[in-house]
Amino acid sequence: MDDLDDMDERQRREFEYHRAFAARHRDKSETPVDLDVVSPGPRRRWNAYWSSYDAIMALSVAGKKVLVPGCGFGEDAIRVATLGADVYAADLSPDLIAIARARAERMGIAGIHFDVMPAERMTYDENFFDLVYFNDILHHVDIPRTLAEVRRVLRAGGSVVANELYTHSLSQKIRESRLVSRVLYRRMVPFIYGTSNPYITEDERKINERELAMIEGILLAPVCEYFLLLGGRLVPPYWPRVGAFDHAMLNLIPSLGRLLAGRVLVVGTVRK
Repeated sequence: MDDLDDMDERQRREFEYHRAFAARHRDKSETPVDLDVVSPGPRRRWNAYWSSYDAIMALSVAGKKVLVPGCGFGEDAIRVATLGADVYAADLSPDLIAIARARAERMGIAGIHFDVMPAERMTYDENFFDLVYFNDILHHVDIPRTLAEVRRVLRAGGSVVANELYTHSLSQKIRESRLVSRVLYRRMVPFIYGTSNPYITEDERKINERELAMIEGILLAPVCEYFLLLGGRLVPPYWPRVGAFDHAMLNLIPSLGRLLAGRVLVVGTVRK
């Protein structure tokens, strides 16, 4: 999908941004993907990304059809493919797909099906996939339309693993207050994130509790884990000891996690 006439305004902004972004990072096509997260060894349960792969590996995806929407430079498509899955990776940007495809070829990983399409309007058949893996993509898309597509393309009994940036609307109001946004946050961002602007595009934001409820609503018996309390707010997000403390505290009382977490992992079986 590289015809701008078929895109809405948000998609056009994403498309143009990622065209320039891909041009700045063409060297990624020659950079191998780190496979630590899918390799034997100690796990990082306090890290949401590692925990998302714990969930994927627990589903035994070898030989199963797995969809990775918003695949970007292909890191997750490649990692899931090394687990033996039949991976379909889609992105709005043909420039990112070109780099992801070249990267997979360079690493000798064959069989990933790369496609250019928006998450809101996919061309895959109904009941086609066994698993959909979202990693930091839902806050870039129209969530209701994307979730409707997920229900359509997942087979009965298919699974969703979603690792997403999250903030409760009450927490966001505090963050947007004058004192925090104009004084404290501006001074803390470089220390926490190593950059003056942690967001990629003007449309990017964390999902809130209402959007989290939408994700849970398409799943049977969804399980949520919460991450980042001090991390990502007062210190860099994944300092191990802080991350372990955050994970323990937020999941001790799930209602506390829903109110105060900065990231959420949702795992469940699709409701058909």
